Amino acid sequence: MKCLSVCQPFAELIVQGKKTIELRKWNTKFRGEFLVHAAKKILIKDCKRMKIVPSTIVTGAIIGKVNLIDVKKYDSDRELKTDKKKHHSVSDHTKNKYGFILEEPKKLLVPIPYLGKQNFFEFHPEKIKNNDVKIDLFEEEYRYMWINRH
Repeated sequence: MKCLSVCQPFAELIVQGKKTIELRKWNTKFRGEFLVHAAKKILIKDCKRMKIVPSTIVTGAIIGKVNLIDVKKYDSDRELKTDKKKHHSVSDHTKNKYGFILEEPKKLLVPIPYLGKQNFFEFHPEKIKNNDVKIDLFEEEYRYMWINRH
C-alpha cells in the first residue's frame, strides 16, 4: 500500500479530518487510499499556532490512512488563501502549487513505527520487526472489516 510522510502537526490534523488538503510542490496521478506517516520532524511554530503540545503527537510512525480523491492546482495566491481553512498553511504564496484533496480519514489505534521517505512510497508490513505491532495491526484491520462494514 502507498504511504506519504507528512510533518507533524499536519499528519495528525489529516487523520483527524481537520486538514482536507495537503499542499505539495509536485503533482501526482495517484488516486486512492494511502497510509499517513508522521515524519520525525515536528514544526514547532505550527504546533504553537494551532495550540498543539508537541510532546503529545506521534512521530516516526504510520498513524492512519486517508483517501486521495483529486489534486487541485493553485494558479494564484488568492486561490491558495481561499482554501486556508482546508490546508492550514501560513504561507499565502503559491510555491506549493498542488493541493491533494483528502477524504475519509481513519486514525490507527496503534501507531506503526516505520521509517518515512520522500514522495509516495510503498509500505512493507513484512519489514516490521515487532510482532506485537503486527498483531495489533491485524486486529485493528479485522475490527474495521467487521464493525465498520456491517
